[in-house]
Amino acid sequence: MNNQQLQNLKRMLLPESVVFIGGRGLETAIRSCRAIGYQGQLYVVNPHHKRIGGVDCHASLSELPQVPDAALVAVRSEQTVEVVRELSQRGVGGCVCYAAGFAEVGGDGVTRQQQLVAAAEDMALVGPNCYGILNFVDGVTLWPSAFGGERVDRGIALISQSGNIALNMTLLDRSLPLAHVISVGNQAVLEIGDYILALVDDPRVTAIGLYIEGLDDVAAFSRAALYALEKGKPIVALKVGVSDAAAQLTQSHTSSLAGSDAFYQALFQRL
Repeated sequence: MNNQQLQNLKRMLLPESVVFIGGRGLETAIRSCRAIGYQGQLYVVNPHHKRIGGVDCHASLSELPQVPDAALVAVRSEQTVEVVRELSQRGVGGCVCYAAGFAEVGGDGVTRQQQLVAAAEDMALVGPNCYGILNFVDGVTLWPSAFGGERVDRGIALISQSGNIALNMTLLDRSLPLAHVISVGNQAVLEIGDYILALVDDPRVTAIGLYIEGLDDVAAFSRAALYALEKGKPIVALKVGVSDAAAQLTQSHTSSLAGSDAFYQALFQRL
């Protein structure tokens, strides 16, 4: 992640305006954003409907009266690349890509993910193959389905490579205040370490929890973890995919390489 992507990620985490791109399936996401108390401007882009989730639709991105800070892209994988390219060209800060069908499926999906990365350029991109971002401190939800949780003044940030784990954590009836929940998916552009860097300086984030299947850029992760340690921000990491069978499942889930469990234990002990 370069500095521009970091600034765009911070902009995306606290957007003054959000655009939802997709069909009727976005209704839950749009209504949830308002229900949790988001006060910014909401837009919807869909050329086939007049209103979705109580918000008037625009036929295209070019019709929007301003450049949004963040976007939730919920279209088919074949369309996602072009949508992301236009978002980047228009100067949108970042987007969540909900669609699956990228590197996790192999074959053409690997090529499609490479095209997605090229299309994003310096834009912050979450996913693809993910749920996205929940910000319970500021009331921002870039998340395409129902979820639990409530507004808080401060709490932990959960960064998860499993969307299902992230979703289920929001539904727990336990005394764990969640400030942020981020489902990172395939990590085509942004990796776990990047999210740590974006969150560690926020005094409202009390600790960071990680659900890890595999790390592609260990050096970048190490730098972020050491920065958190320097700032006194605790990190708790749960690493899965220990057995050979689990490692194979991990590869097909989010295209992550699980790697040696002994290596990860040594890494975490050092950090």
